Amino acid sequence: MANHKSALKRIRSSETKRARNRYQAVTARNAVKKLRNTTAKKEAEELLPKVQTMLDKLVKKNVIHKNKASNLKSGLSKHVSGLK
Repeated sequence: MANHKSALKRIRSSETKRARNRYQAVTARNAVKKLRNTTAKKEAEELLPKVQTMLDKLVKKNVIHKNKASNLKSGLSKHVSGLK
């Protein structure tokens, strides 16, 4: 258990940040799954920029690695371009 006031505050703020990061990461993962399961090209083309933006924001906040985001965006772009 922390003994200093600043350490207690750090524990509280870390937990808050962790919860926010988890929420954003799960939301982005669900959006990626939704896009992968989409078979309509028009709908997928509308969803793609939103998902890419979500991934870029996660990279900016150091929730996921930039290479992982690039890999996901590349695969999703490939999926959308292959739809009819």
